[in-house]
Amino acid sequence: MNNEKNNTRPVHWADQTADKIIRERGDLDIYTCASGITPSGTVHIGNFREIISVDLVVRALRDRGKKVRFIYSWDDYDVFRKVPQNMPKADELQAYLRFPITMVPDPFGRDSSYARHHEVDVESTLPVVGIHPEFLYQAERYRSHMYDEGMKTALQNRNKIKDCLNRYRDEAHKIPADEEYWPVAVFCEKCNRDTTVIDGYDGEYGLTYHCTECGHHETADIRTASGIKLGWRVDWPMRWKHEQTVFEPAGKDHHSQGGSFDTARLVADEIYHWPAPVTFRYDFIGIKGTPGKMSSSKGQVIALPDVLRVYPPEIVRYMFAGTRPNTEFSISFDLDVLKTYEDYDKTERIAWGVEKAKNDDIYAKERRIYELSQVDGMPAVMPYQVPLRHLCNLLQTNSGDIEAVIASLPDVQPEQREKLRVRCTCAWYWITECAPDDFRFSLRTNGSKANIDGSALEAVRTIYTDVLPVMDTMDEKQLSEAVYGAAQKCGLEPKALFTAVYQALIGKNAGPRLANFMKIIGRERLESILSVYQ
Repeated sequence: MNNEKNNTRPVHWADQTADKIIRERGDLDIYTCASGITPSGTVHIGNFREIISVDLVVRALRDRGKKVRFIYSWDDYDVFRKVPQNMPKADELQAYLRFPITMVPDPFGRDSSYARHHEVDVESTLPVVGIHPEFLYQAERYRSHMYDEGMKTALQNRNKIKDCLNRYRDEAHKIPADEEYWPVAVFCEKCNRDTTVIDGYDGEYGLTYHCTECGHHETADIRTASGIKLGWRVDWPMRWKHEQTVFEPAGKDHHSQGGSFDTARLVADEIYHWPAPVTFRYDFIGIKGTPGKMSSSKGQVIALPDVLRVYPPEIVRYMFAGTRPNTEFSISFDLDVLKTYEDYDKTERIAWGVEKAKNDDIYAKERRIYELSQVDGMPAVMPYQVPLRHLCNLLQTNSGDIEAVIASLPDVQPEQREKLRVRCTCAWYWITECAPDDFRFSLRTNGSKANIDGSALEAVRTIYTDVLPVMDTMDEKQLSEAVYGAAQKCGLEPKALFTAVYQALIGKNAGPRLANFMKIIGRERLESILSVYQ
């Protein structure tokens, strides 16, 4: 289902953006949508917001029958400016400061370079959430001289570019009129650092520079030299022209009034004669709670694989598809995880017509959010729903045995098993690594006993002798009434009985709703655990 086929107004921001692109750029043979980042460290979940925002718009364009090129640029020819605190072999990395990051070795020893390590981490994970861009590697493109004419154009128009950069600046921040401005930077041919000063340009392809670090000096030909590149404020609009980009979002820092996007727009228009792409501003991502082991080291960031340990791919997509890009939101690892799952499940029920939406507009919006949340189109059957809280109880009762949990659930169809297995895996990670301590439990299966005496012990024994033998004939409500009856028979307040039973079962004063919990555990295991009190 999509909006064009159903001839309805676009209800989702991705569809609205797609319509704007078509309206402003007209009917094109191909629509190039772009995203990118410098792999200077771990690519965190905030960076992922840009990637998935583009993916959602790409899907909306394709739903309108358009051919789309989705490019993701690795700016791996940028300078290695500082060593992130979460990197090993920091002293070794320190020796490569001011190098292009594509020439910095991988401190983990896995990939061909520092940059490539971070690229591989992202490239191997994006397909899990259904994102398949065409990756462009800027070091490779610069070194293959793909951008030589773009650099020549910038050098020949450097005074015009200087004016573009100054136009939004106040007097204190403008490039002085008597200062030579150079739109390119040079990595020294001898020491590979960007510690260079440009001395002159011959008007065509010759660029003279010297290195303040090692003293090397030369006149380089930009058609053959390997270390010359545009500064990013010019590189960005040059690549818009080169790739014929019609859509690219940017973070709110770049989209501030008079900021980098505004100056890039001027350079694109006035120097490269290409209109800046349709764009929107996306906001920051907050983190609420911490995902267990990933939280402790200073400088550590939350990346997509960390989020996928707690949320299935569809729910990860849902968090972004269900939120407008210019709205800040937090990804939770605390108890709010329960609500995120509940919200997704409600959207799923509405999309499948299992739950009725309040009106047609809400149905259309929820349906579209759900469609865009799917990794690979609508599933053949509605996925099996089990609330996260209940699933955590099932998993803990079964000591994390996912297959046992799935086998205990009624009517799970073969087509539903894989997604259910993923949900179980995420739930088990969350409960063991992220959930608060009072949310966790494990059954006493080793014959150990709680310190229970008096009326409480009598009540536990009454449950064993009077309730357990007949519990399989009862529904949950009847079982609950039988438990209350045991408390009354022993002259015990129900709350005191609950505490005693929870202590006997899990060594805590509280736990899941008792009658439901007893049903999950089952008569045989209950008899085994409570038999030590007889």
